[in-house]
Amino acid sequence: MKWISSLTNWYFSKKALPYWGLLLLDCSIVLFSGYVVYFLHLDSLSFLGEMWPMTYRLFFLIPFFIVFFRLFHTYSGIVRFSSFIDLLHLVTANLCASVTSYLACVLVDKTDLANIEPFTFSESVGLFIVATMFMTAVRVCVKITYDFFRMDSYTKRVFIYGVHAGGVGLAKSIQNQNPMQYKVVGFVTPDEYKYSEYLMGALVHHDSPRVIGHMKEKGAEILIVSPLEVEHFRTREDLINDLIANDIKIMMMPQAEEWNGQTDLQHQHLQEVDIEDLLPRNKIEVNMDAIGQLLTGKVILITGAAGSIGSEMVKQIAVYNPSEMVLIDQAETPMHEVRLIMEREFPNIKAMTIVTSITDKKHMEKIFSDHRPDYVFHAAAYKHVPMMEDNPGQAVRNNIYGTHVIADLAVKYGTKKFVMISTDKAVNPTNVMGCSKRICEIYCQSLNKTIAEGTCPIAVAEGVEKPVTQFVTTRFGNVLGSNGSVIPIFKEQIKMGGPVTVTHPDIIRYFMLIPEACKLVLEAGTMGKGGEIFVFDMGKPVRIADLAQRMIKLSGAKNVDIKFTGLRDGEKLYEEVLSDMESTKPTIHPKIMIASVREYDYETVCADENRLIKAAGDFDDMNIVKIMKEIVPEYKSNCSKYCVLDKD
Repeated sequence: MKWISSLTNWYFSKKALPYWGLLLLDCSIVLFSGYVVYFLHLDSLSFLGEMWPMTYRLFFLIPFFIVFFRLFHTYSGIVRFSSFIDLLHLVTANLCASVTSYLACVLVDKTDLANIEPFTFSESVGLFIVATMFMTAVRVCVKITYDFFRMDSYTKRVFIYGVHAGGVGLAKSIQNQNPMQYKVVGFVTPDEYKYSEYLMGALVHHDSPRVIGHMKEKGAEILIVSPLEVEHFRTREDLINDLIANDIKIMMMPQAEEWNGQTDLQHQHLQEVDIEDLLPRNKIEVNMDAIGQLLTGKVILITGAAGSIGSEMVKQIAVYNPSEMVLIDQAETPMHEVRLIMEREFPNIKAMTIVTSITDKKHMEKIFSDHRPDYVFHAAAYKHVPMMEDNPGQAVRNNIYGTHVIADLAVKYGTKKFVMISTDKAVNPTNVMGCSKRICEIYCQSLNKTIAEGTCPIAVAEGVEKPVTQFVTTRFGNVLGSNGSVIPIFKEQIKMGGPVTVTHPDIIRYFMLIPEACKLVLEAGTMGKGGEIFVFDMGKPVRIADLAQRMIKLSGAKNVDIKFTGLRDGEKLYEEVLSDMESTKPTIHPKIMIASVREYDYETVCADENRLIKAAGDFDDMNIVKIMKEIVPEYKSNCSKYCVLDKD
């Protein structure tokens, strides 16, 4: 067996058999098939007696086969990669050659041009069948041998989730690997009617709890998810939990490379899933044309441009070729990274990267005066709940006063639309950060109301005859991979050997990918007419303890425990997207709704904010939070020193 293995390895190390070698082999098969047909028609003695005449006749046929082999390129491909199309071409070439050669023999016999005894019709049919069988057998044997000797002890047996174009494309790509990393031994489908059928030689199993047993029977240690089934697979939490519990790895294509349904699938793009890949969510579709019409050729200003949301907004907006992008953040090093990204990926777009604070009114005034932004996307904010519980004055100064500054400047300098990025923590807030964002929402809405009514004090004071600014607020929950989010923290804790710290066994959160959230922000900004608070459908909430358990199992780490530390200052068990006093109205986008919230009088809002901002300068935490609670009566502190301020 060793010499056979050496021989096959030598052969398969070649790129391909020369085309003339395969052509010669096929011609030899035609010749041999002719002998087989004659032998079946004659007895042994007659066959030997007719050997030379029949050889003469067969050599007369060979040119016809060569012509059709050439026309259908049967010898041009690589035998070990033969496909159904190659075999179909082979059958067609043999059929055409058999029919043509039979007619030629009949014609030659009638015209006496050569001393060739014509083939009978049955002999021609037999030649076609036998030659096709032998040629097909040779190709199949070479392919099977190739597949067999590509497998080694490192080849892993896998199931593929999905039986449509994506799953079949992956299976074909896997079969053509050299050396073979994976062997497909089964398929899984959510379609009941496909159960107990075979696909590419492997049994198709229904998506049910039994599939784990089927995988173990076949020795499969990996489930590869078809790009066309990723969204459905994410909803199969029971199956995912069973796979993780049984140490079966899950692999899929990275989010950025998900299949477009047209290009060839490549197994090299596959990677073992991270926890972000398994969180249930639906694909976000947005009106790209409407967004393009809104932003192309315009001046765009983005605050918080170096943050998780802001930096993604920068990249998504740059695609639409704005005339200029004014990018603002107070973090120097992350801002430098944004600058490098713009130079590398969008060199033709004029981008100003400005290190400053939105609370620097004089500097912000100069920026608005110099650049006159058409659209402002306001993502700058202090957002970490425990930090802001300890620093309420800074939350007021940065979040509330900073928003006040740029909102007023947007009106003064004719910005068409001001899109503020808020948070679900602004709903029935239990912490300083959430309340500060709710106050920002209130200010933007009340200012928009004065513009709509033609009574805007900012416009009157600054001499703006007809203010045009539309204020739109977007409200959503946690985004995966953002700075300081729970998943990076868990990863680091697992890497260090644990424990993984979770605040409470029952705490749940909504999650959304950063690119998906930004797409919805752009879509909401497009459809907003001013004064709306857009609420995003965040999908299904995730229990954080389950998330931690999954991450530990996926990492393969052993003896990593989960430790419950208790709710942090200002934290609550679950986030809301609406308060008890709010309801929603649908929009044209199924994932975006409009919150119906109560309106506030602008003069009252300004008076309250001025009182709050003045208190923030005294750094009296209790007094600051007391005023915040007066402005937002639904703000009830949780697990915080400010609970004493709440009335029973």
